[in-house]
Amino acid sequence: MTTTVSTTIAVDDLLLEMLAIPSPTGSEWRLAAALRDRLSGAGFDAEIDPAGNVVAGWGDGPREVMLLGHLDTVPGTIPPRREAGRIFGRGSVDAKGPLAAAIAAVALQPRHGPARLTVIGCVDEEGDSRGARQVATRPSPATLIVLEPSGWDAVTVGYRGIVRAELRIEDALRHRAAPESTVADRLVALLARLQAQLVERGAARGPFHRADLRVTGLEVMDTGLRETAVARLQFRLPPTSAQRPCSTGSTRNGARPSSWCNSPPTRFTRPVTAGWHGPSPAPSAVREGPPAQGQDGDCRHEPPVPRWGCPAVAYGRATRISTTPRRGGGHRRAGAGGGGPERRLGGADPMRAIVQAGRATPAVSCCGCSPATRSWR
Repeated sequence: MTTTVSTTIAVDDLLLEMLAIPSPTGSEWRLAAALRDRLSGAGFDAEIDPAGNVVAGWGDGPREVMLLGHLDTVPGTIPPRREAGRIFGRGSVDAKGPLAAAIAAVALQPRHGPARLTVIGCVDEEGDSRGARQVATRPSPATLIVLEPSGWDAVTVGYRGIVRAELRIEDALRHRAAPESTVADRLVALLARLQAQLVERGAARGPFHRADLRVTGLEVMDTGLRETAVARLQFRLPPTSAQRPCSTGSTRNGARPSSWCNSPPTRFTRPVTAGWHGPSPAPSAVREGPPAQGQDGDCRHEPPVPRWGCPAVAYGRATRISTTPRRGGGHRRAGAGGGGPERRLGGADPMRAIVQAGRATPAVSCCGCSPATRSWR
């Protein structure tokens, strides 16, 4: 990466540079060092914090607007390339693309004014959120913008939670020609009932407001005397769900759930959107721009949200389905055709409009809702 001082950053070039440095979770240090040097050369006050996060400041105002992204990606290689107005590569959507767009948008803002802008590229977002936990020790910013895929024309105001579990059925080993069901038969039947139960409960609700169950692994083993069937499960929970989304019958049919690992639904307390929850109106740049939505994916930047309780929103120019190899992971360039929000925002890059709205957001304290409501816990 170059270190030439510049007041503007070409987002496409920056993103391609970032994509050229592989950064799977646990191996972000090369990208962190290169990005720190790149941002220092562009006029940011850039450093690497104790967790390995890149922290880059811009401006000197009394109010802080934080743009929180991440450096790491899931494993796998997608060679970086530019094709038909899109940029492809591992992390182009989740989430090097949003981070590059935020950096370019911040570099266009005035250095002097009421707000200072802090861009953070976290490590370990796809893992155990070590970087986000370090960020959560910082004082609360006035406004938080989380750099996660939300769709080209929408901002995210909340995420469904996750419950991961193992469900086991163990019994005496039976001959496969015996009339009784095997533990695998019983497990598959139980999973089908659980999924049908959730479908019935959520039939009248939209995707964000219903619980889903996905089976992520199946295994059958035996000792010669007993056999065990194991299913690895992932529940997606809406904000109204209890910690365990349905009654599994933990002793019925010999089924035994274990290894519950919960990530609660996350709501951005007072989102900087048309769905603004604070005591003052939403900034006009956002009221006229992308609509609010609930996100069907997940966000592991959750640690700072309940601790800070500041106005917050998530935005990234792509959808989570674009992160799959089938969809190629394309990151759309600003102004690359279509009827996206670049038209609705008067020709401005949507990320730039979001950043400008964050600068204009008043610093407010609590909106009066209970902690349980504020964090959807």
